[in-house]
Amino acid sequence: MQPVDTHVHAFKSDPAFADLMARLRLRVLDICVADKQGIYGALAAQLARAKAFVGASPGHAKLCVTFNPFTFQHKDFAQHTVKQLHQEFSDGAVAVKIWKNIGMELKTPDGRYVMPDDPAFAPIYREIAAENKTLVAHVAEPSSCWEPPNPDSPDYDYYKENPEWYMYLHPDHPRKEVILAARDRLLAENPKLRVVGAHLGSMETDVDEIAKRFDRYPNFAVDTAARMEYLMLAPREKVRNFLIQYQDRVVYGTDLEFLANETTPDALKDWQDTYARDWKFLATDQTLQLRGREIQGLKLPEPVLRRIYHDNAVHWISGIADAAK
Repeated sequence: MQPVDTHVHAFKSDPAFADLMARLRLRVLDICVADKQGIYGALAAQLARAKAFVGASPGHAKLCVTFNPFTFQHKDFAQHTVKQLHQEFSDGAVAVKIWKNIGMELKTPDGRYVMPDDPAFAPIYREIAAENKTLVAHVAEPSSCWEPPNPDSPDYDYYKENPEWYMYLHPDHPRKEVILAARDRLLAENPKLRVVGAHLGSMETDVDEIAKRFDRYPNFAVDTAARMEYLMLAPREKVRNFLIQYQDRVVYGTDLEFLANETTPDALKDWQDTYARDWKFLATDQTLQLRGREIQGLKLPEPVLRRIYHDNAVHWISGIADAAK
């Protein structure tokens, strides 16, 4: 199917990874993230490593860049960012990422949380649309982020290890519905901007909520990155019907990583195991074991699989087709 994984974070180069992608006929979108915590290192170094990975994977990787939102109050913020993105697009970048810190961390000096639809970002969104590129929007978090600890949640370990992002511990921060409402306004105000909502658009617990946005905003799609378990744990027929009905609005993604401190064999195993699990769930009716439950695969029709794994990426992320022929 010449699969495209539209959501990875690869900041290390190794011929073994180029071999893996060639063997699987796999293409990936390598995504950079701007954050204060430095989860992937300083932005400039992160971008350089991502470009090295893309360069070492000819025909198999494309770049998704980002910008520093923490300078949003600088007088020349929009002008500088637009100029920066224009150059990145000229150099081959095909998408731009915004992260959850917009809406959950970024503040004005008077303490107001800055939302994804803030006017400071409007010229940037217009530039992305004018250049026929895509905005990858990680806006808000899973609902479990605002709920009491639940060991059965797919995200329990993440919030245990990253309490700064566990909003249950920070009730003074914005509620999820406030952040998603701002995301929805962004979609409405930028109808010519293609937006891929990362992580099922943070509407992972109910595909009906995703469907409502699809019906309302024709410029919106979602990726499955790091949320496939939610689809596995949801009612099988409901999820299957949703993916068939909206087969042109869901793109495959994983959130897999290949970082400087990882060994190549460990990373390769993680990538291969994830791809095998996801294929088993989407393409077969075999049984998977997940969190003490038996999950039956969806066995989606081949045309639907082809859209989710390949065609939708080509449609929603213009330019990734150059690497996915």
